[in-house]
Amino acid sequence: MLSSLVAALRFLTRIPVPGPETRAEDLGRAVAWFPLVGALVGAATAGVYLLALRLWPTTVAAVLAVAFGLLLTGGFHEDGATDAADGLGGGWTTARVVEIMHDSRIGAYGAMTLWALLTFRWAALVALDRRALIALPLAMAWGRWSISIMLMALPPVAQGLAKEVHHGMTRLPLALASVMVGLLTLAAHALGWRHLWQPAAAAGVAVLAWVWYLRQRLGGQSGDLLGAGTQVVEAAVLLVLLAR
Repeated sequence: MLSSLVAALRFLTRIPVPGPETRAEDLGRAVAWFPLVGALVGAATAGVYLLALRLWPTTVAAVLAVAFGLLLTGGFHEDGATDAADGLGGGWTTARVVEIMHDSRIGAYGAMTLWALLTFRWAALVALDRRALIALPLAMAWGRWSISIMLMALPPVAQGLAKEVHHGMTRLPLALASVMVGLLTLAAHALGWRHLWQPAAAAGVAVLAWVWYLRQRLGGQSGDLLGAGTQVVEAAVLLVLLAR
């Protein structure tokens, strides 16, 4: 379990965790810890936001927090969402979509998507203010949880690490990831946030909609599409938490 937690931290963040080298087969078990790592990234980002509020206006503090979050993760999922937007926007066949996603250059669809994602995260921090310390970890936990659903529900359509992880996946990491995100949601409720069935429902609907779309459009998933899915689910949860 410790090695899988180390693998999850190394895979989802840029934190230099000591220990033996992580192998591709370790990542199948590491999926169980993805919600916890997402919550830690969200808590760190919100923490930087609250600290920055002591010195700068809300809008400036939110920019600094978003930038810190990108440094912490290397923009891992944001990069995937950018590539996915370029591929889905510019390709008509599965092979062409995969080819575009493998291109390291950013196109118009990717640029627009990246702008929308980062602007929305900035606006959410500004709107949440101090509640971000609960809302952002919760949203990022549900976003990372969605990876386990997508890996189990969809076959790979491209070569890469996502294909190796898919073949090594079992139902146990999915069950453990679901338990983990459930416990994190209960913790948010204990800290005073009510009606948390709503973000849970939003996450479930969002990931099922994304899975259905990918199955209809491409017949499966890839690493970039998994990253895009986390951003879809994270945004859905934040929208529900922000709704009046």
